[in-house]
Amino acid sequence: MTEILETDYLIVGAGAMGMAFVDTLLSETDARILIVDGHAKPGGHWNDAYPFVTLHQPASFYGVASRELSTGEKDQAGLNKGLCDLSSGADINSYFDHVMRHTFLPSGRVQYFPMSHYTGDFNSAHTFHSLTSGKQYEVKVAKKIVNATFLKNSVPSTHTPNFAVEDGVNFMPLNDLPKIDTAPDGYVVIGGGKTGIDACLWLLETGVDPDSICWIKSRDAWLLDRSNTQPTPEFFETTIGTQAGQMEAISGAESLEDMFDRLEACGYFVRLDKSVKPTMFHGATISPLELEALRRIKNIVRMGRVQKVGATEIILDEGTIPTTPGTVHVDCSATAVTNKETTPVFNRNVITPQFVRSYQPLFSASLIAHTEAIYGDDDETKKNQICGVVPLPDSLEDFARFTFAAMMNQYTWSQEPGLDVWLQNNRLDGFSKMIAGISPDDEKRMAVLKRIRKAAVPAVTKLGEFLSEIEKKAAA
Repeated sequence: MTEILETDYLIVGAGAMGMAFVDTLLSETDARILIVDGHAKPGGHWNDAYPFVTLHQPASFYGVASRELSTGEKDQAGLNKGLCDLSSGADINSYFDHVMRHTFLPSGRVQYFPMSHYTGDFNSAHTFHSLTSGKQYEVKVAKKIVNATFLKNSVPSTHTPNFAVEDGVNFMPLNDLPKIDTAPDGYVVIGGGKTGIDACLWLLETGVDPDSICWIKSRDAWLLDRSNTQPTPEFFETTIGTQAGQMEAISGAESLEDMFDRLEACGYFVRLDKSVKPTMFHGATISPLELEALRRIKNIVRMGRVQKVGATEIILDEGTIPTTPGTVHVDCSATAVTNKETTPVFNRNVITPQFVRSYQPLFSASLIAHTEAIYGDDDETKKNQICGVVPLPDSLEDFARFTFAAMMNQYTWSQEPGLDVWLQNNRLDGFSKMIAGISPDDEKRMAVLKRIRKAAVPAVTKLGEFLSEIEKKAAA
């Protein structure tokens, strides 16, 4: 028999963005909220993450707006030494469970159904069933349904490689690296993105000789220096100063290639190998010490994508390399977000959380919830203007697209009455409070802000020109 439930907002997905959305909606409205999720605990893909995973960005940028995740400490040891703390996967899972049990459920306005699968159509039929009991539910939604599963995460433990692996090959996701109990002949890390970086760093930190690591990278990536993402006042010159440098680099660029050269020269971008021009950008951050450690690995294979991993050789797009039956092959080829398409955040009765600011998914979800709380059903066009989608980057051209979209959103927010106060008071924003706290008498820091204001419009204009050129080439 199907049980009938009622709610104002139905949230499909209790991952990080879904949790951040609910937190702000709960604190800014009196709405009833029902959450359906397939995992046993909130946190989405963090439930499936590898055991040594950490955030790549400071913990203060992550979590829900109402509860701090960061310890407020700087790391005193390791490859993130001197920078703000990076929460571990275990920290994050515990944090989201605590938010659910101590903030959401005690409110009396949140119903939570873990281990449940939504079978509705995101339109008029809203049904789900329990994965453990099989019980069927129908939900009557008074206001909106929130599709917090739209950005589909792919993690190594649940990822199916898009290349062949012969039987008997010692092949594993990086989740299984801590289970190794006998030193192998060596390690082959397949994947040049965030998980590939994490696998290599973990191996190095556990004492593996860098010459025992072969790193297969189909593409090199531009990386962000984590030193420039620190949200505390003592890092103002590097953090906000690099933002000024970014604006100036873009505004002065004569071509897309020149823009990347300038962004590297001002310290906004770093790369692993100065002799290799990156062709990819996914927004991963790295500390100077991590970059130094990775550069110890000399056996880096750049022969395209892997086609097949055999017992004695690995076949790639542009040739083969030898391997052995005693070598551990580590799969880091999963893409963090598998779908790159976008859709309007607000579309009638459906809200689809996506990035509205570059690099900050949970701030984005919080701002989307705030926009819904303030405007409700009044003006969908205005809500989508405030919450313009920032498309996730992959190629170098994508960097121009997502930077342009983020800068246009920032301008829109500056014109919206009262939003500046909300930004300063939202802990996930990161930099608004830092900037607002600068004394007008602080000439050095005020000069940095003047650089940003001076270069902002020329930078947006230049990005628009680059995007026009990109579109013309694509249409030719």
